[in-house]
Amino acid sequence: MSILSVFQNLFVPPRDLILIILAAWIGLTLSERRAPRHHVNLDSLSNLLLISLVSFVAGGRVLYALENLAIFAQSPASIFSLDTALFDQWGGLVVAAITAFAYGRRIHLLLWPSLDALTPLFATLAIGIAFSHLASGAAFGKETNVPWAIDQWGASRHPTQIYEIIASILTLALILIQKPTVKPGYEFLLFVALTSASRLVIEGFRGDSTLILGGLRAAQIAAWLILLIALIGLDYQKRLNHEKE
Repeated sequence: MSILSVFQNLFVPPRDLILIILAAWIGLTLSERRAPRHHVNLDSLSNLLLISLVSFVAGGRVLYALENLAIFAQSPASIFSLDTALFDQWGGLVVAAITAFAYGRRIHLLLWPSLDALTPLFATLAIGIAFSHLASGAAFGKETNVPWAIDQWGASRHPTQIYEIIASILTLALILIQKPTVKPGYEFLLFVALTSASRLVIEGFRGDSTLILGGLRAAQIAAWLILLIALIGLDYQKRLNHEKE
């Protein structure tokens, strides 16, 4: 039995949630340690994280249920299922972002320093989600004959989940080696740029991509737009810093 098979048997859904929870715990620890360098109150940040987490979980599940109302109407108890497949990740992120923004405004947390402080959490969560994909077989690659292909869903495929893990670990490493900067938002924008760039590349090897407009990959279009916005933000910060000097 291969290492991959042992890993997938050990963390078969819903046990793959352990990987995400572990990543969240590590990310929370890193964010709490780095909060002072961004002049963010630790207690306020912890409350923000708790509220955001609850909003993400509840929002993602409720939105998925609304999108698949006919299915959940037959089995209402499914809304409490631990199955991560019954979850709208992007919807949950939107709900969490809106909730966090509203709460942050209420307690007068500065947006960019707070995002910088939370960036290690975001980066570590990306690693946990990638490992979860590997365990569950989600986000699988397209068929290939490359020597490093893995067997999934009855075919030899690109190990896109492993590509995702490597890219996420490198992103976290680049974030953690950043020196303290006077430019609020830099670490967060760097994370967004690196994550969208890696998604842009990895998506080309995916076998489950959503295609729109005659064959274009929806995720790549979104990644291009997010990367562009992040690069514009980084360039603006660079020019602003030069003006201050």
